[in-house]
Amino acid sequence: MRLAGRNVPDLAAEHGTPVFLLDEDDFRARARAFREAFAGCRVYYAAKAFLSRAVARWVDEEGLLLDVCTGGELAVALAAGFPADRIALHGNNKSAEELSAALDAGVGLVVVDSFDELDRLARLADQRGRVQPVLLRVTVGVEAHTHEYIATAHEDVKFGFSRAAGDALEAVRRTLGSTGLHLRGLHSHIGSQIFDTAGFEVAAHRMVDLLAAIREEHGVELDELDLGGGLGIAYVEPDDPQPLPELADLLLGLVREECARHGLATPTVSVEPGRALVGPSMVTVYEVGTVKDVDGIRTYVSVDGGMSDNIRTALYGADYTVSLANRVPQEPLVLARVVGKHCESGDVVVRDTWLPADLSPGDLLVVAATGAYCRSMASNYNMVGRPPVVAVSEREVRTIVRRESVADLLACDTG
Repeated sequence: MRLAGRNVPDLAAEHGTPVFLLDEDDFRARARAFREAFAGCRVYYAAKAFLSRAVARWVDEEGLLLDVCTGGELAVALAAGFPADRIALHGNNKSAEELSAALDAGVGLVVVDSFDELDRLARLADQRGRVQPVLLRVTVGVEAHTHEYIATAHEDVKFGFSRAAGDALEAVRRTLGSTGLHLRGLHSHIGSQIFDTAGFEVAAHRMVDLLAAIREEHGVELDELDLGGGLGIAYVEPDDPQPLPELADLLLGLVREECARHGLATPTVSVEPGRALVGPSMVTVYEVGTVKDVDGIRTYVSVDGGMSDNIRTALYGADYTVSLANRVPQEPLVLARVVGKHCESGDVVVRDTWLPADLSPGDLLVVAATGAYCRSMASNYNMVGRPPVVAVSEREVRTIVRRESVADLLACDTG
């Protein structure tokens, strides 16, 4: 198997396993594709999917903006030299310290999620004599066709101001009355790993209705409408993402039509791809340690990573594609389950797959599309160090996040 023109077994031999391999040129190409498909819009890379200083610089060089969710993500972006005025700060429970750091850095936008945060941010902005541009995150009552834990815009959820309950309009009133805040627009995010665009259609309809209600009450037309992210990618063969240019045309057309229906000027549209950028650009390479045949059921294949580097299978029941990387198999395929090395029965990497019957210890398996929410959600469960991330291109191979060592695991342990 090859990645970006490089031999994967050679990369595994040089950098060890498990290892995340990130195709830099593929990532950059996807960033450019979003910038071109959404020309005239604001395209934010959702850093929560995966962030490092190198990736932040790639995002900057490709002309995208960046959204961060915590003070830590903000610190990484700033350390990479990412322009603060092109950063948006998200999060449903931003602390005073995080908001202060954002204000002091001069972030371009804060996406406000609650009345408590609205008051907190207004007070901090006033103390600094700063007028902070904000979006208000609105829950629009759409339940995306996705896993319960990654659907974020129906009513029973921790995110945003409820449109149906009137909280969104009250948040608008308070923001417009604040001396330290400038209301630039509205934000919605209906979920993740979405293929059905019907949810976006309903969300766009309801958000533009809200824009019209704001104009009716306050006589102002807001400048920005952020539709969030959540676009699905292909993890397994049945996954069928819509071509990006078609999707962009559909979403932008919906906003234009809804605004025309109300006689509104079309606001600047923002989108926030994360998974859709980095997800397909990265793979994880594991070494097989044991192969155990459970007669009449399946073969268990244990690898040298697991839920500490990919929690998504255990957390969401996520599916993945896995392939043998180091040789051509000589035997037919058998039903297999790829599992990790952790002391947990739910430590599953790929729940059901077909792998060669001659699979043996020392073979290399590559799991595709692990760029989003794998390394970023990794843990030190069982005191296992998190794997490195290696950027691969035809020009060079370089480690952008090194492997954690035992010294790293002990560094915070005061004894």
